[in-house]
Amino acid sequence: MAEARTRRRGGGGAARRAERTAVSFECAKFITRNIPNLEILNEEAMEIIEYNAETVLEEVGVNFVENPAALARWKEAGADVDGERVRIPRGLARELCKTAPSSFTQHARNPERNVEIGGKNMVLAPVYGPPFVRDADGGRRYATIEDFRNFVRLGYMSKWLHHSGGTVCEPTDVPVNKRHLDMLHAHMTLSDKPFMGSVTAPERAQDTVDMCGILFGKDFVQQNTVTTSLININSPMQFDDVMMGALEVFAANNQAAIISPFIVGGAMAPVSVAGTLTQVLAEVLAGVAYSQLIRKGAPVIAGTFVSSIDMNSGAPTFGTPEAANVTYGAGQLFRRLGLPYRSAGSFNGSKLPDAQAAYETANSLNTGLLSGVNFMLHSAGWLEGGLVASFEKFVMDADQLGVLHGIAKGVEVDVNGQAMDAIREVGPGGHYLGCDHTQKNFKSAFWRSELLDYKPYETWEEEGARDTQALASEKVKKMLSDYQEPALDPGIAEGLKDYIAEKKASMPDAFT
Repeated sequence: MAEARTRRRGGGGAARRAERTAVSFECAKFITRNIPNLEILNEEAMEIIEYNAETVLEEVGVNFVENPAALARWKEAGADVDGERVRIPRGLARELCKTAPSSFTQHARNPERNVEIGGKNMVLAPVYGPPFVRDADGGRRYATIEDFRNFVRLGYMSKWLHHSGGTVCEPTDVPVNKRHLDMLHAHMTLSDKPFMGSVTAPERAQDTVDMCGILFGKDFVQQNTVTTSLININSPMQFDDVMMGALEVFAANNQAAIISPFIVGGAMAPVSVAGTLTQVLAEVLAGVAYSQLIRKGAPVIAGTFVSSIDMNSGAPTFGTPEAANVTYGAGQLFRRLGLPYRSAGSFNGSKLPDAQAAYETANSLNTGLLSGVNFMLHSAGWLEGGLVASFEKFVMDADQLGVLHGIAKGVEVDVNGQAMDAIREVGPGGHYLGCDHTQKNFKSAFWRSELLDYKPYETWEEEGARDTQALASEKVKKMLSDYQEPALDPGIAEGLKDYIAEKKASMPDAFT
């Protein structure tokens, strides 16, 4: 017993020493809006779109591909099943959606990082899915697992990001059938923020649940949501067996899924805003309803990814007014369903973190805030239409996410906010720099970028006349050099390593 007590005291001293030498950084709580949502659809428009969406489900139907179990579930629920086509009677999908929660907590291994998804809240998560990465030193290249780990480290240290995300980039140097294990391990060990699970095969979704059981405890996982997943619908109106298989695993285990059509307007949906919204709503109704056939009360997020198309080149375009209007309208429709909403992000089609990237990103981020998005995937790091995760763009976006926090606060009109004492003190012709109100408030009155340059021209020139990409590149290196891994119980860390080693040994490498 004495030896055990001595060990505990030694460990505590080591922990306190580590805490004293740790690099200090802030992590903001998820956003709670104090501003209204921008609503562009009137009541008549919403009723028309809702009616048309249910007409699509009833008359046109949706395909559930290579999934006999899904077809059987739909038939038992009262749908008309003809081959792989499922036609859903008017009102059935909407009724099934009623058991999905309007908000839920996603737990992080650090309870201070838990996020509330739904209501007036907005959770910001980084880019998802690019096979390429870019930085100022190495240019554009295929992503590696070390790139992935570095993005997780940056996300952990980024003040305004609330979530570690999922496939921040696709590490192509690890076998396809095993890389999800390394990606999950990075999220679980290199960060203590919430994270997303694997959806590229049902068995990989199950690995996510099993590894979460090691990290959080099996009983805790069954009773609480600890991971979120991205379930894309193959628009138009097709649900494949891979995505639905992953959804089935996550829903059955009480884990969250983003049910999200992937829309390139004019190619995968009509060119009109109302037509696109009709299809989006029909697909989301069918997907969310199916999650509730798996398990009533399974947490879901109604999502949509929307871009328009360049009719000359066929390339997707971003930051456009049409995509914005779909994003605003979808928020209204999903709120009427009582579901959390996912959309928007740092979308742009630029090859570099340049002016095009900044314009398109700003349009997309602000649209997300004003449309009432609850979970914003792709909020940092997106480049080249989602093909590239950029290190410089990541820290540029992560810095600008602070603007969203500031706008969402709204306008304070308490006694301090009214500032009447300051106006009286300064009077006509004076200035406010030295007044009591300014002295009390100047440290917190204005949001301040930790990246952008506001120095005088002479100072800027003396320091190398650096543009924003150069400043961001320097910041990436500084953040990675300062990074310190958050503590994790040694038994849990060992359990995760053993699970991964056993799973990898059980199958040969596959790169396709």
